[in-house]
Amino acid sequence: MAVAGHDGANRAPISPRRIIGIDPGTMVTGWGVVEAIGSSLNHIAHGTIATAGAPAQADRLSLIYRGIEEVIRLYRPDGVSLEKVFFARNAQSALKLGQARGVALLAAAHHGIPVNEYAAAEIKMAVVGYGQASKEQVQKMVAALLCVADKLAADAADALAAAICHFHRQAFQSRILQVLRAERAGAQRQGRR
Repeated sequence: MAVAGHDGANRAPISPRRIIGIDPGTMVTGWGVVEAIGSSLNHIAHGTIATAGAPAQADRLSLIYRGIEEVIRLYRPDGVSLEKVFFARNAQSALKLGQARGVALLAAAHHGIPVNEYAAAEIKMAVVGYGQASKEQVQKMVAALLCVADKLAADAADALAAAICHFHRQAFQSRILQVLRAERAGAQRQGRR
């Protein structure tokens, strides 16, 4: 892949990184591809995998798997980001959601792609700045952050939000490591005096 960015310091050019966010669901699974070049996030693609026409749960899971496989082959991500399991009020719904998540995890594993999972509140906080944000607020902020003019389906917006969350989390962790290294280097310099 050609070098497409630079971090502004006197360091090596930065290679783009791609993450596919996935919002698993048994009736509709959302997906979204976001690419980061330095601190700039770019919308690559998004969509949904609809399974409502499938007669049985196994058929729905097969459609989800094949859809995610196709997205992975088309966009060649460096990672997958999805929402962590939460406890649903309805045990049957939770079980079906867990199966859809399992299919997404399996597709990533078959391609050797690392998976990052985030709590729903963490994803909303990364995108909207409020962990209890509504679906509409997430849709609007994702569209604004990625400069998407068309109205996003809620499932696709949630998937893009998961990808954005991953990049924000990586950037935050990177800053923390830089501070810790600088503190360690300062302490070592003082120890030599």
